[in-house]
Amino acid sequence: MTHPSFEAQVDAYLDGELAAVDARDLEEHLAQCPECTRFRDERLALRSAIVAGIPKFLAPASLQDSVRAAARSRARRRFSVRNLWRPLALAASLAVVALGSWTLALQRSAGEALAGDVLASHIRSLMPGHLTDVLSSDQHTVKPWFNGRLDFSPSVYDFAGRGYPLVGGRLDYVDGRPVAVLVYGRRQHVINVFVWPVASGPSGGGKGGPKTRDHQGYHLLHWTSPDYTYWVVSDLGVAELRDFAHLLQQADSTATVTLPP
Repeated sequence: MTHPSFEAQVDAYLDGELAAVDARDLEEHLAQCPECTRFRDERLALRSAIVAGIPKFLAPASLQDSVRAAARSRARRRFSVRNLWRPLALAASLAVVALGSWTLALQRSAGEALAGDVLASHIRSLMPGHLTDVLSSDQHTVKPWFNGRLDFSPSVYDFAGRGYPLVGGRLDYVDGRPVAVLVYGRRQHVINVFVWPVASGPSGGGKGGPKTRDHQGYHLLHWTSPDYTYWVVSDLGVAELRDFAHLLQQADSTATVTLPP
């Protein structure tokens, strides 16, 4: 077992989702690899930090006492709705604030989950035989290959003249749907470009310039054009990766989206 294959499966292992034979292989690898043991411990610490960081909203003790007192009072005597309006209004306000904060936390969590999904797919592609389904530096070969395999036809560009040659393409599965992946090279580095339509693809892109995330030595850039969501992943230096993303954004701005009938 190699380090990339372990990192790609560690979350499934920690969730108890791996088959017994795969789990045993991982455990045997852990027993003799301090580096991967540290990686597993870091993932466990991250999970604990996420759980600890989820906001919890409790009503103030004074509000709880007020509501209990009102309930007891109602059992003993009648009172007007006006007497309850103020504490109930306060409780409703707190509920609205809690709901808004929880929704924001869920949105951030969903974005992190999508980034993890994309990164895992990138790492998995580095295993032998997983990088491309169609191996070609000809954009006119790679683009037609996607026809009939996806419900959209991504634009394909070759930036060999700028030092980022096209290597090929493949299908991948991100956040519950098939997506296109364009593969480029830069010296000894691999660049994966994940593409899906904005209207029907998984969420997580950001409008405007590329937003950067870094994890375990990999850089992830993502942005949304009027038609597509893009995620670019590589261990290439972030400055060169941004240069590549800029080339892709420029090319995309002049392209026309093709959706199959």
